[in-house]
Amino acid sequence: MTPAARIQTAIEILDAIAAAAREGGAPADAIFAEAMRARRYAGSKDRRAIRAHVYDAIRLVRSAPVSGRAAMLALADADPDMAGSFDGSPYGPAPIAEDEPRAETGLAAQALVDLFDPLVGMDEGSAMLARASLDLRANRLKATVADLARLFAEGEAIPGAPDGWRLPPETAAAQHPAYTDGAFEVQDAASQYASAALDASPGQAIVDLCAGGGGKTLAIASLTDGDAEILACDTNRARLQQLSPRAERAGATRIETRLLNPDQESEMLADWQRRADRVFVDAPCSGSGTWRRSPELRWRLTPSRLDRHLADQAKLIDIGADLVAPGGKLLYAVCSIIAREGRVQVDEFLNRHPDWTADSGYLPEGIGRAAGHGFLLTPAHDGCDGFFLARLTRPC
Repeated sequence: MTPAARIQTAIEILDAIAAAAREGGAPADAIFAEAMRARRYAGSKDRRAIRAHVYDAIRLVRSAPVSGRAAMLALADADPDMAGSFDGSPYGPAPIAEDEPRAETGLAAQALVDLFDPLVGMDEGSAMLARASLDLRANRLKATVADLARLFAEGEAIPGAPDGWRLPPETAAAQHPAYTDGAFEVQDAASQYASAALDASPGQAIVDLCAGGGGKTLAIASLTDGDAEILACDTNRARLQQLSPRAERAGATRIETRLLNPDQESEMLADWQRRADRVFVDAPCSGSGTWRRSPELRWRLTPSRLDRHLADQAKLIDIGADLVAPGGKLLYAVCSIIAREGRVQVDEFLNRHPDWTADSGYLPEGIGRAAGHGFLLTPAHDGCDGFFLARLTRPC
């Protein structure tokens, strides 16, 4: 493909991604993969170049553009070679018209920026959109971080994460035989910090209420030497089904999965009421802390979508609280930098449950900043995804 044809293909893919963002459709990675399947003539170099164009444009443009062309023009303004490829050649984009509109650039729409936690300053913007490192977590049931250091000598230790090993972005670690053998999982440092903050121990009864594909469930199993009774729940069948084969690979044999029906969670967990020593509520959220990995999420968030997340979070933290035994602990977490999903949500929980208390001192030294009754992690301050977490204790 010519450079111009690659740009035109990127424009077409951006059109589809912007439409999906507005309509709540498929994520950008899925749209890109489908577009490449439909263009089998594109070679590996073409695919890499097109992907770079698409994601460079997504990171540059602050909200869903009116067109993929408007997004690419904003990118071309800083790249004379790219601008020169708008030449009207076969399979390429039409020449740039005088005063043709560009998509607005920046971190995010101002209405979204206004929702950030007060700790998030604009000086953090570049880190929030930079390409993320690839973080690994050694599975203690089969390996140590020293093993990862031998397997991936180009990496480095992750501060405050005893099982963590950090590699350059897009390292193909999941293709290594050690991954197939269950020696490690790919897991961002923020999730590793959160899993450790649960303070789970061997022999405890633990519920992972929003387990998804099971990344944190497996981290908890590793931290408890595979000797805790863990119930992993979710309402998404497809995601929860990923956990069993992952657990088998990891050698985590004491994990039970339970598919919950939406709005029937409490009834379906009646046998766990006030029984769990630890409950993890990794609630669905805006994903604003993961823009390094999914920058198009900035294009997706609307006031109505945020309100749905907030309602779900309040419901789930209350459901989780009902499962905690006297003296037990609940860890609430969201991969978000929005105050209403983090510190405000916990303030409201404590208002509803005034006998509960918020813990402190459960993160490694230098990791996270106090945010109300919890802690906020950000890419610039902590080198990981944006994350809010709060650990709460039920009275005895």
